[in-house]
Amino acid sequence: MPKFAESAHSAAPPEEVWKLLYDPARFPQWWAGVGSVEPSTEDGSTYTMYPDGYPDFPMPQQLRSDRGSGNVTISCLVSDLLFEWRLSAVDGGTAIEVDVDIPDSEAHRLDTQRQVIRRSVRALADLAAREAR
Repeated sequence: MPKFAESAHSAAPPEEVWKLLYDPARFPQWWAGVGSVEPSTEDGSTYTMYPDGYPDFPMPQQLRSDRGSGNVTISCLVSDLLFEWRLSAVDGGTAIEVDVDIPDSEAHRLDTQRQVIRRSVRALADLAAREAR
């Protein structure tokens, strides 16, 4: 199973990064390739993501979060990609880390996912810093 990790530092405190990371409705603002999001359950544990440019291609997702530990796990219920996000307070802001697991059947998407997540983790860090000002 192909895996990779990305990280970034945000000048924002963890609470500000958390607001963007645990709320799927905010994903189109920073997650590259996410066109829109539609909640599927009241508690936000599942939602449907529509890729940018493909409004007729629903991709159900599951979200699990633990604010106490600063962890958010997102599982794509279509392609079985797994994104494990972690936040931790550091001097001057927040360390943002994400581990991505890609099933063998989706291994051909490794390079693209690496680029998408690299852009996304930096966009998350930058947006949180702007909103914290």
